[in-house]
Amino acid sequence: MIAALLFAALTPTAMADENAAEACLKTKIWEGYNTGWAVRTATNATLGQGEHRIYLVTLYAGTEYKIMVCGDDKLQNGDIVLYDSLGNELMKDAQDNREPVINYKASTTDTFYIAVHATRTVDPKAKAGVATAVTYK
Repeated sequence: MIAALLFAALTPTAMADENAAEACLKTKIWEGYNTGWAVRTATNATLGQGEHRIYLVTLYAGTEYKIMVCGDDKLQNGDIVLYDSLGNELMKDAQDNREPVINYKASTTDTFYIAVHATRTVDPKAKAGVATAVTYK
């Protein structure tokens, strides 16, 4: 009985897989290189259902940006929201998937906020690995 409880506690069924999310994102980044995109920044996190991370980034006027997220198999739906420096929502991914993308062309050079949400996981108690990149051209 104790061995079964210990095994259940150590089994990584609800563990996030940031490596899987990062591998997905790296594939998208490499594909982007072939069409002229370069990486501005990339990072990863572990998020539970309903949790989010906010990233601060300077975007430059006249530059096109592609903000991408890849989630591991624990993430059912992830969302990206782009805010201006005053906190006004500029864009939001509206797709129901674990690989949201938004494209944005900055009209002014300024500070922006990118919010990455783990909107829904396979299990409300599951943690998902989520990788995010900002690319530009």
